[in-house]
Amino acid sequence: MSASLPRILVPGKINERVLQRLPEMFEIVRLERPDASLATADMADVKGIAVSGRVPADLMDALPGLEIIANFGVGYDGVDVKHAASKGIVVTNTPDVLSEEVADTAIGLLINTLRQLPQAEEWLRQGRWVREGAFPLSPLSLRGRTVGLYGLGRIGLAIAKRLEAFDVSVAYHTRNAREGLGYAYHPTLLGLSQAVDTLVVIVPGTEVTRKTVNAEVLSALGKNGVLINVGRGSTVDEAALVEALEKGAIAGAGLDVFDNEPHVPDALLALPNVSLLPHVASASVVTRNAMADLVVDNLKAWFSTGKALTPVPETPFERRSR
Repeated sequence: MSASLPRILVPGKINERVLQRLPEMFEIVRLERPDASLATADMADVKGIAVSGRVPADLMDALPGLEIIANFGVGYDGVDVKHAASKGIVVTNTPDVLSEEVADTAIGLLINTLRQLPQAEEWLRQGRWVREGAFPLSPLSLRGRTVGLYGLGRIGLAIAKRLEAFDVSVAYHTRNAREGLGYAYHPTLLGLSQAVDTLVVIVPGTEVTRKTVNAEVLSALGKNGVLINVGRGSTVDEAALVEALEKGAIAGAGLDVFDNEPHVPDALLALPNVSLLPHVASASVVTRNAMADLVVDNLKAWFSTGKALTPVPETPFERRSR
């Protein structure tokens, strides 16, 4: 054990670039999974955690020297941030570096859903173009659509900017209206859904947002309605979504996230009017490398300057002398 390098715990799997860069300034300690029962007495001097996934409260309690949790991802719902804040532990995430990639994917998923491009490619690959002729006309189009964004943070704004280029109407719902924007604001999610025919979900997965996209919200989109989710699977009531799709209450859905990943309901897989991706919105080498770098750079900044680069709003702490 090194006496000079701060020790950083990596519980479970994380991007390989994080593991490659941590030795620049730290000693790595590994755990198979984020389980407090696996922590040993010699981990008492662990100063930080680099994680892609969960950090429960009891794991924090098992590490009395813990100062910082560097989360790989913009969403940090797997970290018990309230408990971290109560203990003066700073939590960081990786905003901005993945916003553009996720926004690109959201637009791609929207077009795939409306124009059925994955199905058209399969038609060609299966030789059906030769045998049966042209692929059927897509029943939906982006032309003339009104798009509502549920969430307008960094990623939501990037999506909205892209939508402007498609000459579609854009509206949004967040807890509070944002100043200086030309998009129509709706104070309720139901009100937004009643005003648009396309809903793009890009809110964090919290208890406040859990299953907020419910049967009533989906029905309000109308029979030509389309749901796109690149946020968190927990925000959508999947049973209500399946029923809405099966009964024609809405026309289609494009999903990159699911409530119980990596498990996708069989009922969704069986539907012809959905486009499904395995949570790949930020999954390019370029973007994941940038995320990994920010994880390590947050840790390096904390131990060298006393300030994290991208602390989450709940833990805007500075390092105390230890």
